[in-house]
Formats: sequence, C-alpha cells, structure tokens
Amino acid sequence: MSSIIQLLPDHVANQIAAGEVVQRPASVVKELLENAVDANATDIKLIIKDAGKSLIQVIDNGKGMSVTDSRLCFERHATSKIRQAEDLFSLHTKGFRGEALASIAAIAHVEMKTKQDQEELGIHIIIEGSKFVSQEPAVLPKGTSFAIKNLFFNIPARRNFLKSETVEQRHIVDEFQRVAMAHPNIHFTMYHNGSEMFNLPISNFRQRIVNIFAGKTNEKLVPVKEETEIVNLQGFIGKPEFAKKNRGEQFFFVNNRFIKSGYLHHAVMAAYEGLLKDGAQPSYFLYLDVPPHTIDINIHPTKTEIKFDDEHAIYAILRSAIKHSLGQFNVAPVLDFDRDPNLDTPYQYQNKEAEYPTIQVDRSYNPFSEDKPNKSFSSNYKKPEAQPNWESLYVGLKQAGQEIAEMTFENDGAVSSSLFEENEIEQEVKRTYQIHKKYIVSPIKSGMVIINQKRAHERILYEEFLTNMTVHQASSQQMLFPLQLYFSGAEIDLIKELQLSLENTGFLFEAIHQDSIVISGLPVNVTESEISIVLEELLSDLQDGIPDSSFCQNDTIAKSMARSLAVKTGTYLTEKEQENLVHNLFACKEPNVSPFQKPTFITMSVEDLDKKFSL
Repeated sequence: MSSIIQLLPDHVANQIAAGEVVQRPASVVKELLENAVDANATDIKLIIKDAGKSLIQVIDNGKGMSVTDSRLCFERHATSKIRQAEDLFSLHTKGFRGEALASIAAIAHVEMKTKQDQEELGIHIIIEGSKFVSQEPAVLPKGTSFAIKNLFFNIPARRNFLKSETVEQRHIVDEFQRVAMAHPNIHFTMYHNGSEMFNLPISNFRQRIVNIFAGKTNEKLVPVKEETEIVNLQGFIGKPEFAKKNRGEQFFFVNNRFIKSGYLHHAVMAAYEGLLKDGAQPSYFLYLDVPPHTIDINIHPTKTEIKFDDEHAIYAILRSAIKHSLGQFNVAPVLDFDRDPNLDTPYQYQNKEAEYPTIQVDRSYNPFSEDKPNKSFSSNYKKPEAQPNWESLYVGLKQAGQEIAEMTFENDGAVSSSLFEENEIEQEVKRTYQIHKKYIVSPIKSGMVIINQKRAHERILYEEFLTNMTVHQASSQQMLFPLQLYFSGAEIDLIKELQLSLENTGFLFEAIHQDSIVISGLPVNVTESEISIVLEELLSDLQDGIPDSSFCQNDTIAKSMARSLAVKTGTYLTEKEQENLVHNLFACKEPNVSPFQKPTFITMSVEDLDKKFSL
C-alpha cells in the first residue's frame, strides 16, 4: 500500500495557521500593535478604513528592521523574541511564536516599510498571499509601517462570515484600548475613515484610563495597591454606585499583557459582596506584576489566557486588597474599634480647667407637705361653657322612627316580592387575584387563567413600543430640567446610530456631546430615575452590533426597553392594575408568548382541578 501522509505546502500551512491567529480584523490590529510595542516605540498610530476590511495600518517609531530581518519576519516560526524553549518561562515581550506576520501575509496584501536609525535607506516590501511581489530600498523615517489591505481576499468564506462594520469596528476599538491601557508610557493615536477617534498622550495609568473612557471616569476610580512576594498589585476599581449591567469595563493586565480570567473576576466580585445590586458588574483596571517563571502564557493562540503557579494565593491577595481599598476610602462600611479622633478634646480647650456647674436649691420644698402652692395665671383665658351632650341631638327621633315604621304603603306587597331569587342574584366579586406577587389568577367560564405578570407586561410594552416606532411617533413628556448622562465614546457612537429609533419611542435629545448626552423628553411610561438603566441595558443588548435592517433594529430596541420597564416579580399590584394588565394582554396581537418566546399564561379547567382532588 502506498504512503498517504505528505507535507503541506507552505502557503496552505500559513492559511491554516491564519485561521487561529487572524479570526477578524481586530486580530490583525492586536498583533501589529504588540509588535510595535516590542520594538520599543514611543509613538504608535493606527489607521483603519471600513472597519479593517480595506485597510489596517500601524506606524511606529521603533528600532526598525535590517534587510535580512525584513524578509525573514514573514517566515513561519521566525522571531526575535525567544531563542530556546527555556525562554518561554522568562518572557518580557508580547509575541514569541513567530506566526503572526506569516499568517497575515497569507491572507492579505501586505506593504511593509522599515528603517533602522543608523541606516541611510530603508526597505519597502510588498507581499500578496505569501508571494513576494517586490523589495526595494526607499527613503523612510525611523521605525516600521505595516499596511494590511484587502483582508481575506483569497478566503471569501472567511470574509463572508465577518459581522457588520459597526461590530468589527467595536472589536478593533477593544483591542486598541487594551494595548493602550497596558502602556501609558507610549503615545497612541487612532483614525477611522479619516477621522480621529483617540489621541492618548504619554501619561500615568489613571490619566490613560480617563482619556480612553472620558466622562466622569475620574470620579468613580478608587486606587488599589498591594506589594507581596507573589504579586505586586496596583490599579483602580470603580465605586459600587457606578456599577453597570454589562461587563464592559473589566480589565486584568499581567506583566502589561491583557488577560481574561473568570477565577480572578470571581475574586473581585467576592470583595464587592453586599455592595452591588443583583446583576451589576463593577469596573476595574488592575495591573498584576508577577515573576515571569510563575506563569504560562503559551496555552492559547490569542495569549489572553494565563496559568498561574499559585492561583489561590493571588485570589486571596486580590480579594483582600480590593476590600481594603473599599474600606480605606469610605466606599464600604467598616467596623473600626480604634480611637475615634472626632471624640478628642478640641485644641482650644485642652489647657483649660474644668468649671463646676452652679446648683440652685429650693430649701423650702417639702414633698410631704399637703399645702400645694397656689399658682396664679395672668392669662385672660376663660373656661369654655359646657356644651350640651351629643346624645341630646337625637332626642325625639326614636318616636318619629316608630311612626314611620307603622305607616303602610299602597305598593308594599310588590316591593317585598323580588323578580329574582336571592341565590340567582350575581353579586359583584373580585375578578383577579395576585399570588406571591408574581402571578395573576383570573376566573374564566371553563376554569381559571394564571398569568405571569412580568412576561405579560413585557408583551404589552413590546407591542406598544413597536407600534410607536413603525406606525406613529410616540408622545413624549417634557422634563422640567434636562438630564445629562455620561457614556464612553463607543457608547455615544451607538446612541447616535439609534437616535431616530429612540426618538420614535418618545426620547428627546437636546444635545449629544463627545462624552455625554442631554435628554429633554421621555416616553410617557418611563420615569426620570429609569432613564440611565433603560439606556445602559439597551446598549448592553446591542453591544454585539446593530442589526442591518431597520425593522430588526426597532425590534431589538423594543425588546430591550420592554424588558427594562416591565413590572418586576415581587411587585404588588392593585386590583385595578391587575385588571388592566389582563385586559391589555388579551388585546395584544400575540398574547400567548412574551417577546422572548416564553409563555405568558396557562389555563386550568375545572376538569383539571377535579382530577387533582380525585386522587
């Protein structure tokens, strides 16, 4: 039998590797930015067009590459970061595998310009799908420039699986922010379709966070710092009152590398125990510095997962440090048994001698004396005259009542006989009942219907919002004082795209600034205290991207707002509110299910009840 195993050609192997390294345009951004950081650059520019589908360009002023290195960097497993296997446990750089540039060159048109400081001329290389097209000397500034054009041009299936431009742009911004936050000592700028999105000058950690997220970020940051033999921890956490529903501002950096860790996230949540509302997620920007030999980075192609030697110790240190900061800055209530300085003697009273109080004694006072002193009043008050007893008002009425009772009328017999028997008269009874502040029970001819009040209200609000957005504009209630809410730059862009649909539901925007919005009108069924909650949950639901079609966009907004504003389980409803909920539900087009395809009510017939009792 002939041999069937064969070596794959290089261009095929590179495309397979690209499937792991380059999943979307944001992956290319991450790899190129990290290479620029490893090149000791102090100024890095990121230029994006069409969310990275047309162009991704990273320009740095790093040390550049020689002629040999500029050709060799596009070969698989060619790297300057490590020399032997032991170097994997003493990594001080971002990359180390040597796969990124080879994978990117296999699926895109790459144009690289690089020059070292001591050289007079630089190198200009063009590669298309792993094939070298040209290599020429060129007059260039110090540093390296990578331009990645037409990503996935030779893999149309991968290109078709890319999300909308809004989604891909958000992923690129996420990667840019992660690298920029890890290195505040580097000047980062980012441009998208010709407009500047970020300009982050060299600063400290706190200022870099504020520059990225803008708004009132500085007010909600609480510093955290702890130095131990295992880990040096520093960074910032958010105050509990600023916690959001979505997990958008949670960052861990280990040795200046962004990582994801559910285990460490649990440590943070444990420190906030008792301070957060249900489902709320605190913000945190935590930098962990650990010895390189105590972690293993080489477990995932994206290098965002890390294995620690002593996870339990890091968990305990992280949890206690955050708890200490929350207590130290009076964010969390603490039990302090030390001396309270507020109880000390004031400075101006410290050298004064105590004064004895003067005591006045009435020596003529005798508690056993029968003679009580006469008290004279100089008031002109006069005792009111005695009013007649209330019973006197009814004198004589009893006799008159007896006379009326003895009188006979002509149609007395007709009045005594009723048209219906007493048991046939249907008395007005309560039609709905609330059980456990969760279900509403209403009797029907065949038995009873049990309604889930939250799901039913979601269906009612969903159809109401959808009608307002598609058929006619909703009425809006004007606010006496406009309300200003602060959001990050990415969230502001999202609100701008949703502005028309939100205005159709009843919101009125007076102004939309770079880091805040001013609202002057609300939908009729939204209170002022619910605005921020509704908008935060809406942005959280849409963080994976706005649907392309307007109907799907309106549908998503209506679902999110209905879920936010629906009456919650555990809310007491009056009898009138219960009846309105029942009537409005069965007036809907689809009363059987909620907007999220869950049943809103069940029916139970008398026969079903009889079967329960027949056991």
